Amino acid sequence: MDIRKILRNIDWWLVFSVCGLMAIGLVLIYSATLSYNLQTGKAWHVQRQSMFMTVGMILVIASLFVDYRAIKQYDRYIYGFNMLLLLAVMFVGKTQLGAQRWISIGSFQFQPSEFSKVFLIICLAAFVEKRLNNLMEFKDYLPIFIYIFFPFILVMKQPDLGTSLTFIAILISVIFVAGFKYKWFAMCGAAFVAMMPLFWMVLKDYQKNRILTFLDPGRDPFGRGYHVIQSKIAIGSGGLTGHGWLNGTQSQLNFLPENHTDFIFAVAGEEFGLVGTCIIIVLYSIVIWRSVMIALNADDDFGALLATGVTGMFMFHILVNIGMTAGVMPVTGVPLPFLSYGVSSLITNLMLVALLLNIRFHQQKLQF
Repeated sequence: MDIRKILRNIDWWLVFSVCGLMAIGLVLIYSATLSYNLQTGKAWHVQRQSMFMTVGMILVIASLFVDYRAIKQYDRYIYGFNMLLLLAVMFVGKTQLGAQRWISIGSFQFQPSEFSKVFLIICLAAFVEKRLNNLMEFKDYLPIFIYIFFPFILVMKQPDLGTSLTFIAILISVIFVAGFKYKWFAMCGAAFVAMMPLFWMVLKDYQKNRILTFLDPGRDPFGRGYHVIQSKIAIGSGGLTGHGWLNGTQSQLNFLPENHTDFIFAVAGEEFGLVGTCIIIVLYSIVIWRSVMIALNADDDFGALLATGVTGMFMFHILVNIGMTAGVMPVTGVPLPFLSYGVSSLITNLMLVALLLNIRFHQQKLQF
């Protein structure tokens, strides 16, 4: 096996940008959990994130030796396994923060809805690829909508609005590339607006409060609006260059809730200022750019649809999380890829990177 040919086919822009984001993530997680570290005498969150980061990177490298096209023949089994996992959450799932989303196996705990994003992208790409030549009319897309409806409902039942909306973002990305017409998007948008009263009725109280708080954070400044208000204060106080690492007041004095998970971008804004957040956004822009290029240059429809689904998911997470911390998006609990603390989220994102690298890796057939 010629290692030089392997290295030539790796998308190094994608690799270096992802590694840069994960390194920044460890720095921010350490700062966000400093009070815990001082109490316990060890950086538990950073150690755990680093350990699974290493495992994830090993899996990414190993995945390059398996052609991504081989997985589409198992799409039905992957879909079934995904449904079983989501159903298992309803019966044996662990409840935290008012949501039943986690499954515990001994001391290990994971969130199936995170991994379901990867499974859904693979299954949806395979499902659509089989029907590409028959997608002429709007009714031809109905099986696709039904296909994604069942996992969508199961995730909504947990409830996990962020992941449910991620499914929609993935769906929109894939059907757009498959040829879904603009007028049909307009029709679906109008139908959604018409159904908003019904949608509002099925939302949980805390989800309604999140939307109302997004529209007016001041209506509950010490409750639902507290997260957004403190996040905006943290980002605004950072100014151009920030207060410096470990010197952010909102984060270090624990005014900013969930600062190592959902609101980690606010920690970056407070400690590294506009300069630091711009560097992070540039790295994310590179990830999106390379994802789009991999989709455009894929050798087959399955690879193009797969990369498109990954791109859609990354774009949704990045825009919603950064918008959420800046107060221009409602709080949905969507983690920031590669920066937010969370083993399930980290492994999921690395699995998606593995898919992108695999598609790029096989765009030029290697000869060994």
